[in-house]
Amino acid sequence: MFDTKIVGGTLVDGTGRAAYRGDLAIAGGTIVDIGDCPGPARRTIDAAGAHVLPGFVDLHTHYDGQVSWDPELSPSSQHGVTTCVMGSCGVGFAPVRRGREAELVELMEGVEDIPGSALAEGIPWGWESVADYMDAIAAMPHAIDFLVQVPHDPLRMFVMGARAVADEAATDDDIDEMRALLRAALEAGAAGFSTGRTDNHRTARGAATPASEASARELTGLAQAFAGLDHGVLQAVSDFDMMRADADRFDAEFDLLEDMAVAAGRPLSISTMQRDHAPDQWRRILARAERATGRGLDVRCQVGARGIGVLLGLEATFHPFIGFPSYKALAHLPLAERVARMRDPELKARMLLEKSERVAGDGSPIPPLADFFLANLHLVAMRLFRMGDRFDYEPSLMECLAGEAARANVPPLARIYDALLEDDGRALLYFPVYNYTGMSLDVVREMLTHPRALVGLGDAGAHVGTVCDASMPTFLLTHWARDRRRGAGLPLERVVQMQARDTARFIGLGDRGTLEVGMRADVNVVDLPNLRLVHPEMRRDLPAGGRRLIQRATGYLATLVAGDVIAERGELTGARPGHLVRMHRRR
Repeated sequence: MFDTKIVGGTLVDGTGRAAYRGDLAIAGGTIVDIGDCPGPARRTIDAAGAHVLPGFVDLHTHYDGQVSWDPELSPSSQHGVTTCVMGSCGVGFAPVRRGREAELVELMEGVEDIPGSALAEGIPWGWESVADYMDAIAAMPHAIDFLVQVPHDPLRMFVMGARAVADEAATDDDIDEMRALLRAALEAGAAGFSTGRTDNHRTARGAATPASEASARELTGLAQAFAGLDHGVLQAVSDFDMMRADADRFDAEFDLLEDMAVAAGRPLSISTMQRDHAPDQWRRILARAERATGRGLDVRCQVGARGIGVLLGLEATFHPFIGFPSYKALAHLPLAERVARMRDPELKARMLLEKSERVAGDGSPIPPLADFFLANLHLVAMRLFRMGDRFDYEPSLMECLAGEAARANVPPLARIYDALLEDDGRALLYFPVYNYTGMSLDVVREMLTHPRALVGLGDAGAHVGTVCDASMPTFLLTHWARDRRRGAGLPLERVVQMQARDTARFIGLGDRGTLEVGMRADVNVVDLPNLRLVHPEMRRDLPAGGRRLIQRATGYLATLVAGDVIAERGELTGARPGHLVRMHRRR
């Protein structure tokens, strides 16, 4: 007697082999048979006309706070993700000294745009060490599995206290203590170590993040915590000092990260994207990763599946008029009142003549890039798009708001103004910040198909007022394996493999990511022809009434975690088979 049989489907098993017809049988949370699967089952799932895929493993999330209050870990659990990795970009909530928790909230609020009030109210706290934090979140049942990385910033703040600022060098004693704490966390089952080295990340007070300027001595000293262990990865985000006025420091920065990988003897992934200010930098990152591989290192590049962009709107964290004096005078009003006031022709005329005041600096967590954005709205309008109900994340130049304005013979700013007021002020505009310099996703395809690439950068759980990229797993299936119209797509078999087997094996999980006998029964049953992303919506479902953008999908017929159906036809079932994965208990 099987627990579950999935019958009549087309299996795309995650190994890269061609899709094939067959049934799949599950018992005890494990795949026990594939093919004809004779014998009865307590539950049968009809997959006729559908595809049966392995569950997805998301390497880059920021559920570090949400995991402590949300058993569903949505929206990832509604996009086929069955395992996620937290603690990315060097930020998180452990270790922490008692009484200093607010400092980590302030850091996460600024870096990842998660409401501080939601974090303060939602996180139960009560831990100090990473091991204690892991015990606390492991005690709560969840829909999907999750892994914890040790973030650099809290580690530095725990040891260095008030000295843990970006321009303060760690002493030898500081490094020794941080290394000991990191080692203890790894021995407790932490999946790795992450560090953030980008100038765009700021605390809620606008300060640079504590570890952003950490020296090679500090990073290599911490990396030695991996000595003798057979698990753990490194993860880093860096802009490679591209905004600095001095000479090109790309190679020096990459050398630093490479030295960290050498000291650890473990795989390293680096966030990789196309930036407008350095449109070919991503090629240099991939080239250096290839060279490192030639030296025997395992250096991988985490890449996003689409343009890494922001959603702008009157309910969102940011929009084009946020710094305009006339808008600031009514920003405190409820949405309906703001919209009514903004529809006044006199106010509109006055606002369109104004210039934006600064919104970054002086303690603001908003990055300097925002002021450039606001000062150049006439150019921004050339890469600013309405989000329709079936929005194509690869829009052409002709579809931008500047193009609309030209055809209507109105100023671009006026077109943006009117677009924001649509749907009673709930309309959203899409602006791809990265990966869209050439106004297509050709660059993204080139990244995705590189042998050192890993799918990531969805930032699930973070940037909740501006970003909905937790939906990238679904986008990979719909856009790249089915719908792309402006160039070549990707084979479905490869799309599944890259976000299931490849990501699972990188993080060290050998028991999932493929549909094979003996593997954990993490499975998606997908109606691929009817799979689609739903228009993002703003919800107030965070603690303290905090807002977040959510993008759901239709077409997932069932998602199973360890054989339990956690979601059915897009709705979560309430099943809680997920747990904390401790890497020290695995081979």
